Amino acid sequence: MVRLRYDEGTIRVDGERAAELESLSFVRRDDRSESYRAPAFRYAFLRETVRDRGLPLSDDVLAVPDVEGLSTEYELRGYQSAALEAWHDAGDRGVVELPTGSGKTVIAIGAMVDLGVSALVVVPTIDLLEQWQRELHAEFDRPVGRLGGGEQRVDAVTVATYDSAYLRADELGDRFGLLVFDEVHHLGGEGYRDIARLMAAPARLGLTATFERPDGAHEAIEELVGGVVYRLDADDLAGEHLADYDIKRVEVELTADERARYEEHQGTFTDYLRESGLQLHSGSDYRKLVKRSGSDPRAREALLAKQRAREVMMNADGKTTALADILDRHREDRVIVFTAHTDLVYDIAERFLIPPITSETGAAERREILERFRRGDYSRVVTANVLDEGVDVPDANVAVVLSGSGSEREFTQRLGRVLRPMETDDSTVGRALLYEVVTAETAEERVARRRR
Repeated sequence: MVRLRYDEGTIRVDGERAAELESLSFVRRDDRSESYRAPAFRYAFLRETVRDRGLPLSDDVLAVPDVEGLSTEYELRGYQSAALEAWHDAGDRGVVELPTGSGKTVIAIGAMVDLGVSALVVVPTIDLLEQWQRELHAEFDRPVGRLGGGEQRVDAVTVATYDSAYLRADELGDRFGLLVFDEVHHLGGEGYRDIARLMAAPARLGLTATFERPDGAHEAIEELVGGVVYRLDADDLAGEHLADYDIKRVEVELTADERARYEEHQGTFTDYLRESGLQLHSGSDYRKLVKRSGSDPRAREALLAKQRAREVMMNADGKTTALADILDRHREDRVIVFTAHTDLVYDIAERFLIPPITSETGAAERREILERFRRGDYSRVVTANVLDEGVDVPDANVAVVLSGSGSEREFTQRLGRVLRPMETDDSTVGRALLYEVVTAETAEERVARRRR
């Protein structure tokens, strides 16, 4: 007999034939308890191995109730059904990568209905926590637990922030049969990985618009949740399920004073790279430079110069002039303006009388601004990063990117803010437009290429 039990983030393996599983690379002898241990996330594979070897099994790992009566009024679109089927075909494990606005939540709801087991949905922000809680309560008409935002209530269907789930992962590791990780790329953070490591749930679904991470942490996610089982990008859905879109690039020139300051700071940075023999081809190369700056004053000076050059190019006066032209051209449209710097957000808000949303904006004020944007009281908002992810943003049809990090994820999220289906007068899906405002003859040209 082999007996499996959950024990504080591990699977305890007992029984007279337990030693036959020691050949598995992840099973370790625990002399203290005179048993064997395996990581909790290996539970599904461990259970199948016991069965495949024909060993008698006593399985006491999960204390998960069946969740009866789950049903949905959603009629899945073709690609949503295909994504759910692909996930089932992969053994109820894996990541679905679909653009913002394509209805990834609906796929997760379909998985919950199909499996009919207790489920934990893990999200990165309080805004998403509240959105998921409202959606699941409305769809299932049953209490929905909440971990985060001042509440700690567990139910058969529960939504938690990554932070709250991390703190209680070993305690709740045997309580759920399905884990749903919204914005699953966050799971790549070293601490957050413990959520998936310490929980035994056999079924695992990751949702994201952009899965791969430049630091390679997506490989760890694949081990804990599964690889990408279904993927579509914005072009695949544009026109039928999402708005068709155009991307227009607007180049602006630095003033003479801005050019002099930019060249001075950028020169300090590039001179150090040349003299030190350091080449920056990846994020890991840049991290080496940051590490070196802790002990090398010239490396620190180079990093500060790089930051100053970046501030010059991303806050160029020409960008505000270009924005004025764009806003004038789209007076009848709904516009979201994205920047990388909070100070620029407030400058734009003051000059153009546009409501600003930054990390400094309180939750109540942000909800009010977005609600008034949704109602049409406001036709435009300006933000620094906080609307990129994890916030239910009302439909807009024009986005203006004045500055950004250059990451594919950020660009995809911002494009997604204008790709949600929009009804026009002839009942067709509306066309969206994204402007990239880029300073000519600066490093931002390379940033814009990466951003695409």
